[in-house]
Amino acid sequence: MMARLLLATIVLLQLAVALAIGWGVLHWWPQGGPWGAALLALACVAAVRLAINLNNFAMAARAASVTPDEHRLDWRGALRLFYTEFRASMLTTSWHMLRPDRNLHLATGMPVLLLHGYGCNSGYWVHLSARLRRAGISHMALDLEPIAGSIDQYADSIHGALQRLCKATGSPRAVIVAHSMGGLASRAYLRRHGADKVAKVITLGTPHHGTALATFGPGVNAREMRLGSPWLAALAAGETAQTRALFVSLWSHHDNIIAPQNSSFLPGARNIEFSGIGHVALGADARILRVVEDEIASITAEFNCAQ
Repeated sequence: MMARLLLATIVLLQLAVALAIGWGVLHWWPQGGPWGAALLALACVAAVRLAINLNNFAMAARAASVTPDEHRLDWRGALRLFYTEFRASMLTTSWHMLRPDRNLHLATGMPVLLLHGYGCNSGYWVHLSARLRRAGISHMALDLEPIAGSIDQYADSIHGALQRLCKATGSPRAVIVAHSMGGLASRAYLRRHGADKVAKVITLGTPHHGTALATFGPGVNAREMRLGSPWLAALAAGETAQTRALFVSLWSHHDNIIAPQNSSFLPGARNIEFSGIGHVALGADARILRVVEDEIASITAEFNCAQ
């Protein structure tokens, strides 16, 4: 709820700025007319958002891990990477997150709990949720709050959501799919509550070892995600090989928020590398979503065979 209110405030501020720019353009250049003023105002706001995205890529590049030759991009791939990330960022923060979906979607198969990342809410999962509904997979998304609190604070909420999901579906366990910070919240949950309710955890772009860009983020959770943070060290020290084996980590060599990008490589987990995908776009990319869906299907098949 708080993430939605904060985002709505930011969107309203952007609209107010656009209106002010439009009024100024109309006042000083009346020949352009109202449509010309409106287009120029929106272009100015979009340019600011574009600059923010460019800055994220620049900061991530300064702390980047080495990109293997097979994952390097040519100029066309680089342009596609930036366009898809900018589009995903604009749609997510200007529309999808204003319409969070915390409903329980009942169907069949192994149930799935969706956990968003830092500064987001359940609206992030609009693309994967649509695929899960089409595939007839029970699922629900959880809003992790407080938005600037410690990641440890999310563990009990995750536990309650898993209990509700398993009770509603009759399944003893569920799959967790988590983006970014949500993957760390999953690990914090397992440390506190154990793995009795969890069949598998699939993380997308999670900073398992921290990210340099967390230095610029507000909140306790951002401090915990900094490279070399004591919180991350304590989290890793308390994990067993059995816990790590529950994880499948999907990550991109061109993540513009997680840097170094190989911070998403989790030892002991199954790690799947991608290229040409930005951080926000991980939740919308067809390649990522296809692998997530295949992993859920595989886990469901294994569970059914074991029955």
